[in-house]
Amino acid sequence: MDSPCVACCKLNQDKICTGCYRHIEEIVDWNKRSDAEQLQILTRCVARRSQVDAEQSTTTAITSQEWQQAKQALALKKQSRLS
Repeated sequence: MDSPCVACCKLNQDKICTGCYRHIEEIVDWNKRSDAEQLQILTRCVARRSQVDAEQSTTTAITSQEWQQAKQALALKKQSRLS
């Protein structure tokens, strides 16, 4: 499934991209997710859109540090599920 990225990567305070409405953790491992998981993410994005747009909060570009932190957080979540 194609990524919903619209090349406007800016995160709000909840770490939701105001371009595609994915959480940073959903962005960093998009290509590793199954089609079913990607479809679930897209469904959540639709639900988030109106709320994110209504908030009009400050946004920042995704930094490499945030990217790495999100990858580490996902790795820890996956590891804890396996334990």
